[in-house]
Amino acid sequence: MSHQDIHSYLAAFDDIPGTRVYTVARARQGYWINQFAMSLMKPENRARWKADEKAYLEGWNLDEDQKAAILARDYNRLLDLGGNIYFLAKIFSTDGLSFLQAVSTMTGMSVEDYQAMMLAGGRSPNGVRSIKEGN
Repeated sequence: MSHQDIHSYLAAFDDIPGTRVYTVARARQGYWINQFAMSLMKPENRARWKADEKAYLEGWNLDEDQKAAILARDYNRLLDLGGNIYFLAKIFSTDGLSFLQAVSTMTGMSVEDYQAMMLAGGRSPNGVRSIKEGN
């Protein structure tokens, strides 16, 4: 695969509605978001975070958009900025949320509706499959 082919191939992922494929570019972009999130695995870091979230974020090489998304718990924005859902789980776990509760906030659905959808087999593959083509 040529250099140009790989870029076309990766760009096609951005055409999938509601999906953010975790590419190398996203991993690079979100490196510090994910490092921050992983820091919450240590009890002493969780305590510092809970005591003063803004002050704790100052110790990380995050831009203002990243900090704002973390403070707002805007997980969809964090995914756009390169956050990895498995690392972001450290944030919502620190907040006392289950994976189910946190992910339901990303869909605009209630926890109960999201859980029912997932227990019924997940989202239907029918519907908009391409942003640019609208189908």
